[in-house]
Amino acid sequence: MATHDFEVVIIGAGPAGLCAGMYAGRSMLKTAVLERGIPGGELLNTELIEDYIGFESILGSELAEKFQAHAVKFGMDLRTFVSVEKVTKQPDGTFTVSVEGGDVYRASAVIVTAGGTPVKLGVAGELEYAGKGVSYCAICDGAFYKGHTIMVVGGGDAALEEADFLTRYAEKVYLVHRRDEFRASKIVQKRALTNPKIVPVLDTVVDSIHGDAQGLMSHAKIRNVKTGEARDLVATGCFVFVGFTPNTGVIDGHFEHDSAGYILTDSNMMTSIEGLFAAGDVRVQLTRQVTTAVGDATTAAIAVEKYLTARRTGQPAPAPLPMLVRHG
Repeated sequence: MATHDFEVVIIGAGPAGLCAGMYAGRSMLKTAVLERGIPGGELLNTELIEDYIGFESILGSELAEKFQAHAVKFGMDLRTFVSVEKVTKQPDGTFTVSVEGGDVYRASAVIVTAGGTPVKLGVAGELEYAGKGVSYCAICDGAFYKGHTIMVVGGGDAALEEADFLTRYAEKVYLVHRRDEFRASKIVQKRALTNPKIVPVLDTVVDSIHGDAQGLMSHAKIRNVKTGEARDLVATGCFVFVGFTPNTGVIDGHFEHDSAGYILTDSNMMTSIEGLFAAGDVRVQLTRQVTTAVGDATTAAIAVEKYLTARRTGQPAPAPLPMLVRHG
């Protein structure tokens, strides 16, 4: 066990974490970015990025590599395969970040950019056939389903984008959604729903997932929520894209959040715990995009520098902008 001292610790090396690390490094802050796996976050689960300004089209993995190289250039200390267990504020106002294995990181400020974990369907057979037909990552597992009939569950941008991606491998993709219309953006809907390999199945939920004698998924039992009609849908793969749960469980103590658990911050990205900042997908957002993640991260890192300067000098930190209050 060892103790590591930094001025700022950033938890997570997705777009928000890497961008925050780059700005903190530029500000000459001693910065550690702790990542439980490989840097890149959700970029690694997206084959093609077409809505990041300046790049008409770029592979998600390539953009992740560019982010990492840029951030490291400015002195950020990137530590991979480090799993954070708890972030605790100490009586003196500093933070300890405890990681798996017993090491502790100490810092005067922490930025949480830990993203989210895919929401599961919570139906019978889902866990049993995870990795044997059930998946939450099209890029990771799509190639295993060349020539197969599969299903995608969800109705947002992620579900439709991944369904479209999976048609390069699968012969047919059922797109199962519980509502009578998709909630993805119009351009994403147009691309997916004009793909002849995609078959929409609306007003429908998955009740259970079943397999064959080899222990691999063979079909799902689905049900129309309006008519109650139940039937078997033959599919050897089920890709689930029904949302994310923010990875905020490492924060020790109460913090303000919305009903879904996403962190509430002020306009400087500070949480209700002074010195603890949040950026990217863990934070309450209208939309979750690479652009919003790096925007949050830029603000958070600059606000951290001003916060730490104020702590050193004894001067008050710049107040956040007042939040908008709607009337009527």
